[in-house]
Amino acid sequence: MNDSMRLYDVALSSRLLLGTARYPSPALLAEAIRASNCEVVTVSLRREAGGARAGEAFWSLIRDIGVRALPNTAGCRTAREAIATAQMAREVFATDWIKLEVIGEEDTLQPDVFGLVEAARILADDGFKVFPYTTDDLVVAERLLDAGCRVLMPWAAPIGSGRGVNDVFALRALRAHFPDTPLIVDAGIGAPSHAALVMEMGYDAVLLNTAVSRAGDPVRMAHAFALAIEAGREGFLAEPMTPRDMAEPSTPVIGRPFDRLA
Repeated sequence: MNDSMRLYDVALSSRLLLGTARYPSPALLAEAIRASNCEVVTVSLRREAGGARAGEAFWSLIRDIGVRALPNTAGCRTAREAIATAQMAREVFATDWIKLEVIGEEDTLQPDVFGLVEAARILADDGFKVFPYTTDDLVVAERLLDAGCRVLMPWAAPIGSGRGVNDVFALRALRAHFPDTPLIVDAGIGAPSHAALVMEMGYDAVLLNTAVSRAGDPVRMAHAFALAIEAGREGFLAEPMTPRDMAEPSTPVIGRPFDRLA
């Protein structure tokens, strides 16, 4: 069965996107990417531009694996800073894809949605394919689409928290309001069961970093997430039963062998 997804007219077989930060070693990162079967990894410009040739080995590793790079504007606090970072990333990574982050609050790393919309509009007008890291707010989502985004990346919980889905209702509402927009849950996923849940809701993909990179066995965890996302997607496509308040026997009453003895 062909169940590929399209992100800005690029067809992808895998519905798992993987971050590349904070792995114990480059070798484990490479193994985890391969175990996940992902086709897109996020990369930070800061890693590549930290010093002369400092990121060359890392960038060579990503190219050798053969996955698509999705540069991000991690660490940016203003729209202006995010725009400048995106423009530099386009030159360094030779792609017009950008994961747009504009952080507004230090403790939760919640996006500054005002700066996010501003930056998204300017970058989209400049030809970027913008993947905005946003909240689960419906109004913000609409503004981002109006700004030119064709993909949304709402959080499930704060970055790196591993809490899973903080607000199931909000994520379900977002999915229902934008049925034709690719939605990728980004941030807060901590266990394969969390990923399966959002995929069962009908989300198109999941982006992970900390849940894999900080696991005791990153390679095995990457594979576990790949299986969970596939299972959740299959469950969604199979149309799960509607929950009931009362029990319903799974075995028919008519024709039971002891009915006549009563």
